[in-house]
Amino acid sequence: MARDGYYYALPLVGAALLLGWLAGAWWALPALLLAAFFLWFFRDPERTIPDAAGAVVSPGDGKVTEVSPFTEHGVRRIRISIFLSVFNVHVNRSPIAGVVRDVRYQRGKFVNAMHAVSAEENEQNVVTVEGEGHTVVFKQIAGLLARRIVFDKKVGDRVARGERVGLIKFGSRLDVLLDEGVTPQIKVGDHVKGGSSVLAYIHPEQPQFAGSVAQQARPGAR
Repeated sequence: MARDGYYYALPLVGAALLLGWLAGAWWALPALLLAAFFLWFFRDPERTIPDAAGAVVSPGDGKVTEVSPFTEHGVRRIRISIFLSVFNVHVNRSPIAGVVRDVRYQRGKFVNAMHAVSAEENEQNVVTVEGEGHTVVFKQIAGLLARRIVFDKKVGDRVARGERVGLIKFGSRLDVLLDEGVTPQIKVGDHVKGGSSVLAYIHPEQPQFAGSVAQQARPGAR
């Protein structure tokens, strides 16, 4: 359970107890149901983290909406976009092991995260992680409902592959930006799980595939 769940749920439980005492049990029910929803929404399940060389894992749960090349500052890259609905786990994880080299918060709009324009115009947190001889950038992007992005690390911190690094509250989007030459393991329409689903392999010469990942795994890190 992410601690934010308690921040939302406990006041509602208190309100339910007060309403139950003043007006009766039926009046307390809506507050209790809402508290249960927040506890469920901020769930934080353990995940098995693949340890295959060069694996880039999904930073969050959701549906893959884009796997495409694009150009950023004159550099050709591959963007993998993942849409998180209110029904997905919203805890975010590091795609690779390494050092956090940059964290850049960008204020912006709250366009529906399904729209392509949200990747550039929405409020977002852009994180650069360097490790294992390569660099991966991932964006925590706010959506139509998401109004708060949480990132628990700072520049210079070391992170493990699949380690919890933050969350985005309510519907949102995650973008992973990779250099050309990676081997994508997913396609548009796939559903991925944070920390355990492999998005791509940095080193294509190592023939690791999603089917063999389960045999080379270690417990998730906090």
